[in-house]
Amino acid sequence: MKAFALYEGSYSVDNSKTFIPFDPVIHNPKDRPASLFVYVQPFLVETGNDLIILDTGLGFQNEQGELIIHENIRKAGYDPADVSLVLMSHLHFDHAGGMINHSDGKLSLSFPNAEYVIQRGEWEAAYSKPSRSYKTEIFDFVQRSGSVHFIEESGQFNREIAFELTGGHCEYHQVFLIREDEETIFFGADILPEPEQLLRKFIAKYDFDGRKSMELRQEYGKRAAEEHWDCLFYHAKSKAIAKVAYENDAFRIV
Repeated sequence: MKAFALYEGSYSVDNSKTFIPFDPVIHNPKDRPASLFVYVQPFLVETGNDLIILDTGLGFQNEQGELIIHENIRKAGYDPADVSLVLMSHLHFDHAGGMINHSDGKLSLSFPNAEYVIQRGEWEAAYSKPSRSYKTEIFDFVQRSGSVHFIEESGQFNREIAFELTGGHCEYHQVFLIREDEETIFFGADILPEPEQLLRKFIAKYDFDGRKSMELRQEYGKRAAEEHWDCLFYHAKSKAIAKVAYENDAFRIV
């Protein structure tokens, strides 16, 4: 298997849920009070059977009007049209905005030849529990395309891909495990978004269930260390792909 981080940029976001580009070299965080500062990077994974996107980012475009995620896929040596699966951990805008492409006043699927794999409970929650984190006009278009593949609870999607319903960050958040040739890639999305979050225990106010999220981070970190997983960190500042070690009751990022 091969895995690539598709870095979309760093942003500030406040209660309006508007993502504004933030470059720490030229911007001062004090000018953006009450904001979180996040890095966004979807992932591309190649297996023997599929070309997989793990979450789709914000769907922002470069100066030439091309989706940044498409630009980064091409830089990795692949064609966005060859993506066969889009695995969605949840549907908050910073993870789901890139499901569709706005170009020349028209909408299209960002990955027209892919199945969009979504937890059914998360889809229903996006519509039944209105939130500025969800942009249902995106989901309307994806649904009309006929490309959605709903899954439920935890299980095995195919021979290589397993999904586990975690909750925590949002009620129906899920994580993915991709296994092939004795290798395992773990995508924890917003349950384990940064490697640094393993190094300290804390309860985040932005989580649906902060305590559960904290416990899940520890649980998955220990499993990753024991089973030598390659972990993909969606909001990592530096190490987007890394292994984890657990020694003397402490984590270490390898």
